[in-house]
Amino acid sequence: MFERVEKLIGIENLNKIKNQVVAVIGLGGVGGYAVESLIRSGIENIILVDFDTIDITNLNRQIIANQNNITHYKTDEMEKRILSINPNCKVKKITKKLELDNIEELFKNKIDYLIDACDTIVIKQELIKRCLEEKITFISSMGTGNKLEPSKLEVADIKKTSYDPIAKKIRKYLNTNHIKGKVPVVYSKEQRPKFRGSIPSMMFVPATSGLLCANFIIKSIINT
Repeated sequence: MFERVEKLIGIENLNKIKNQVVAVIGLGGVGGYAVESLIRSGIENIILVDFDTIDITNLNRQIIANQNNITHYKTDEMEKRILSINPNCKVKKITKKLELDNIEELFKNKIDYLIDACDTIVIKQELIKRCLEEKITFISSMGTGNKLEPSKLEVADIKKTSYDPIAKKIRKYLNTNHIKGKVPVVYSKEQRPKFRGSIPSMMFVPATSGLLCANFIIKSIINT
């Protein structure tokens, strides 16, 4: 199934991809598309982390959501989707909300690469800290809600970000705690009017962020 991938990157690089373990934290609008593109790029060992179930409000932007699986756990539905694409994949599921007091369950696993697509800032901060400490290559998705222009997304070190309130909080955390190291993120320079209530969102920006995260990981594996 990977003939065209092999033609593009070569059999050695494809085998490298197949042998790595990637953890994806959060399976919503960003994480779902990240997983999809990782699996279709050759990843065969993946850890899925999400506590949530699929809701009708997910239908407009999340790749695993459909009318038939509302109320199902996202980890279960993503596992089904993965295995329907590549039955050779080995899927580890952590179907719980990551907290500071249980995050060790994640890091007990062998993890070569990690995509942070979660919504909780304190957990994003801890994931970054642990990945830097344990020398795990990672990328973190910043805010994608209330955005309409995927062309405004870019991959950068968090020190070079602007306009993103999540990145601002994480930069402050890193500086306050004297945490050093490169922190690659996907963020948007798009500025839109503030909103009230639930976060507005369409699929374009979160989906593109997920693709950029996966692309970063695949290129890191094959050193391009």
